[in-house]
Amino acid sequence: MTDSSHENVPSRARRRLPGISSRAYEHPADRSALVALRRLTGFDTVFKALSGLLPERSLRLLFLSDSVRVSEAQFAHLNDMLRDACYILDLEKVPPMYVKQDPQPNAMCIGLDEPIIVVTTGLVELLDEEEMRAVVGHEVGHALSGHSVYRTILLFLTNLAVKVAWIPLGNVAIMAIVTALREWFRKSELSADRAGLLVGQDIQASMRGLMKIAGGNHLHEMNVDAFLAQADEYEKGGDLRDSVLKILNVLPRTHPFTTVRAAELKKWSETRDYQRIMDGHYPRRDEDKDTSVTDSFRESASHYADTVRTSKDPLMKLVGDIAGGAGDLGGKLRDKFTGGAGAARGGAGTSATDGDGTPEGPEGPGGPGGPEEGPRKA
Repeated sequence: MTDSSHENVPSRARRRLPGISSRAYEHPADRSALVALRRLTGFDTVFKALSGLLPERSLRLLFLSDSVRVSEAQFAHLNDMLRDACYILDLEKVPPMYVKQDPQPNAMCIGLDEPIIVVTTGLVELLDEEEMRAVVGHEVGHALSGHSVYRTILLFLTNLAVKVAWIPLGNVAIMAIVTALREWFRKSELSADRAGLLVGQDIQASMRGLMKIAGGNHLHEMNVDAFLAQADEYEKGGDLRDSVLKILNVLPRTHPFTTVRAAELKKWSETRDYQRIMDGHYPRRDEDKDTSVTDSFRESASHYADTVRTSKDPLMKLVGDIAGGAGDLGGKLRDKFTGGAGAARGGAGTSATDGDGTPEGPEGPGGPGGPEEGPRKA
């Protein structure tokens, strides 16, 4: 096959990003959640203990013996994608990659000393070449960011929590760390989605892949704009009751909801930050040692402030109102929980700001504060 035959193949026209630091694509929420995780009481002790105890050799042998290792001889097209992704993100050592028989579409990057990438047959069969390229880039992004260590610990602790559930308080201590790890894990997925886009350099392929993960291989029945509209509808979410339900729904999950991931990635693809990376202007790995931790904290705090200010979620709007010193707190709580019905009644009745006019039921100041504080502290 001659070189000219590759002229229109997307993999031959992708921009390489030599020396790129993971800081270039890390979502601020990913960085903040990792900082919060490391500050969790007892995490350092557990981390150091597990680093020496986790059966990583056993894990590697398991995949070597019971999965198919990607190479030039096996799943050659995935091997090409993997090498191309490592080339684009300038990851010097190409991690081993395995295909595991499992109809459930999934992929992961795990390992303490060295990362291993695993994809399921369900995912390989579901996605086309360009969609799969974004997924491979996603996992290579995890490897470059050093996410595989914490993901391995989460995998181990989740299994351990089930085994010690019968021990009084034993499961509680483990689940506290598991919950914190899951909160970080969800945020790390947003970073890796960005890495997948940097590798694939095709936002439509990234969107199609996420739609297929949500709705299966029925592209002719789906529409990207309608899919993104779902994310907007989800974010607006009605009243505070819906906001609380969103938090409860997401807590057990390791990944953000698919529509939310699609909306976040689409938004980032349209920013100046993404364009600057594609133009060759981005943080480099050799500058990481000079990075200010304070600046990272400041950037994360700024991101959360912007999120609260621009969010359409009722709970986030309420937080913004409180932070801005908005008055009539009791009335606002009642209106948010009832979808505004309380406002119509409150206009002719007792003022919500009176001492005895505090709204009844769960919408007092302690109501929404509890659910909101949980995920943030995690």
